[in-house]
Amino acid sequence: QLQLVESGGGLVQPGGSLRLSCAVSGFTLGSVAIGWFRQAPGKEREGASCINRSSGFTNYRDSVKGRFTISRDNAKNVVYLQMNSLKPEDTGVYYCAAGPLCRLVNSGQYPYWGQGTQVTVSS
Repeated sequence: QLQLVESGGGLVQPGGSLRLSCAVSGFTLGSVAIGWFRQAPGKEREGASCINRSSGFTNYRDSVKGRFTISRDNAKNVVYLQMNSLKPEDTGVYYCAAGPLCRLVNSGQYPYWGQGTQVTVSS
């Protein structure tokens, strides 16, 4: 059964860092693209970053470029999201999702989702 499990969220002060992990099982990580999405209270879910399934192509929304880095360890079946210089507006529930293509604007093309991990950036 296809499963994604996020971890690594928590409370951090502005300017701090967190590393989120997305552990996948039931399929080979190299066969899918992985996207990280986030949803703040009262707001729509938005794509933060994604990585494609083969060449390692990555994409980031403008507001996280230069601060977030997505990477994958196919041997461990884990995708990471390193988040540095965090801001209060980065607060939200972060989800990882698996699908055929690295896309930030079309979350509907990701059929598999994790349960989410809470990230709170506050002093």
